[in-house]
Amino acid sequence: MQINSALRALMSALQSEKTTLTTEVDDDEKPRRILLCLGARSDETAKILAKAGYKVYVAQTPAQANERLRDGKTEILVFSPDFAPDLGGAAVLMQKANSMYSSERRRLYLISLEDGGATMNAHEAFLRNLNLIVNTNDMPQLPLIISRAVSDYNDLYAHYNASSGLVQI
Repeated sequence: MQINSALRALMSALQSEKTTLTTEVDDDEKPRRILLCLGARSDETAKILAKAGYKVYVAQTPAQANERLRDGKTEILVFSPDFAPDLGGAAVLMQKANSMYSSERRRLYLISLEDGGATMNAHEAFLRNLNLIVNTNDMPQLPLIISRAVSDYNDLYAHYNASSGLVQI
């Protein structure tokens, strides 16, 4: 959020050849809502994302996650393979995502946070019906990674969203 405002101010200064930057806050920009469905790294991830300006919700069970998804206000879902393993956590979330209508699925940005994955591996994410894979070693850069990936996603669907009257994620 602050990053986007800073980038906009920088681009504006470069385009208009200003010598100083103005730091105007975009009041229309709401914090992105993120649902965390994580195991061991839940607290760490929540702190990092909350500090970066995201509105963070944490689910302990697939039922809680499903309830939060049902209300339609969650834009980004971050989950890990160790989420509620005794209840089939990650598998239940993937089953939910795979059963969504394409119009619903397009409004949910799905991120897998895992130990063995390669961060921003678009091919692997596509094969697994995810939007993004993030390696746990890249946790300190998680807000920047999400911001960049969601920005790219919004650019990809800009014309579709505009023609459908939808706001970007």
